[in-house]
Amino acid sequence: MRLDLLVFAMTAATSTPVSAADPALTIYRSDSDVLFEPGNEPIADGHAVVHEQRTLPLAGGRQTVVIDGLPSMLDTEAVAIDFGGAARVLGQRVVSAGEAGLLAAHRGEPVQVLATDGRPLAEGTLVAVDANGLGIRGANGRVAYVRDYARVEFAEGSGSPGSTLQVAVDGKAGAAPASLTYPTSGLGWRAAYSALLLGEDGCRLRLEALASIANRSGRDYAGARLKLVAGSPNFAKYDHGPRVMMMKAAAPAPAPESAPEQSALGDYRAYAIDGALDLPDASVTQVPLYASNELACERRWLYENGGTWFPPRPMLERDAWQAGGGPVQSQISFVAAENMPAGHLRVLVRDRDGRTELLGENRIADVGKGRDVQVDLGVAFDLGAKRERTTFKLDKAARELDEGLRITLDNRGERARTVTVREHPNRWRAWSLVSSSIKPAKQSPDLLEFLVAVPGGGTATLDYVVKYRWSPNED
Repeated sequence: MRLDLLVFAMTAATSTPVSAADPALTIYRSDSDVLFEPGNEPIADGHAVVHEQRTLPLAGGRQTVVIDGLPSMLDTEAVAIDFGGAARVLGQRVVSAGEAGLLAAHRGEPVQVLATDGRPLAEGTLVAVDANGLGIRGANGRVAYVRDYARVEFAEGSGSPGSTLQVAVDGKAGAAPASLTYPTSGLGWRAAYSALLLGEDGCRLRLEALASIANRSGRDYAGARLKLVAGSPNFAKYDHGPRVMMMKAAAPAPAPESAPEQSALGDYRAYAIDGALDLPDASVTQVPLYASNELACERRWLYENGGTWFPPRPMLERDAWQAGGGPVQSQISFVAAENMPAGHLRVLVRDRDGRTELLGENRIADVGKGRDVQVDLGVAFDLGAKRERTTFKLDKAARELDEGLRITLDNRGERARTVTVREHPNRWRAWSLVSSSIKPAKQSPDLLEFLVAVPGGGTATLDYVVKYRWSPNED
């Protein structure tokens, strides 16, 4: 006999709806932008594990316990409920609303169907839902199909949108404690950092770190105890598809009294949020990740040509790698005083009118304490660069090529800037620096890096010559 007939169609079973309890949530970091965007539909991105303690009233013997109000996006194959020694689980079923909406999520529950004038049309167990009507199994075991109805009433504590868990149990009568655990998508968090530059002289910043927690699971979580996990575990995900949900109102939760407590969690890092928070559905909640601090920083302006790629043969065409000019990138770097989980970092600056404005923002990956953080802020408006070839001498017999380049930097701003110029000699992997007007600050097999001081309202020039050599079998 099939499990659903054996467990859920028992004549002696009773349905006991149970309301939601205060949960504990372990929420994993998510890179999904759509999870944090405005919207009221459940999202299949993100991952969290929810732990709930329930007290379930059991009538004794075999019965079906109904737990509703679960998230629309929960993992139906990983729901676990443990009654300890109070009851034995015979089977369980998760019923999701899907496209049929609220009624479909409560198949197998007791309902009363009413007409427009309030007359009861049918009473019993909801067994079927379609576009035209409902199937109701009465006490006599017969199923009535009801089409013209105005109202459906659920048992107390039932009828919430989302998913419903139906658990067939065999146990003693009385209040039974139970532990409910389930993973769900639609929940995720990421770090949100803001770095305010301080003063005109030197480079210092004040770093604020927040955790942005998104709930698009299809359920409110009230008074939740939160643990945030930083890292990138593997998740086997399935596309749940779009689902319709109803918006809910929720009162704001009090702010945590202290910063989260950090600890190791296997290969990852956990942040336990102090106190309890409300996470309304279709919301993004922010809490401090750790206390703000002031840090030394370094501003950098970068002009870069080429990359680390080399051609399979020496590139001997005169016009190869001839760049006429390009943007100068604005950057900032500092050393992390705390572990910095991946997220967004916004760099702010105070304008002359005293208002705080955005200088630039970017994503950062996970950064450990004491490691460098570098953020690309955007293109510097006042800085420009021009690149031109000054020398090209090719001697095919000797298998040598001398190439000279000139980089002219233009600063239209009021303050002097030191521009980092990165050149990648890409014509061939065997090369040497013959001469340069400025000594390179760094040199490696695929890089020449120069620091060029450019006065405010002025220009500066860098000239250098590179010699390439190759062997007969590399022609």
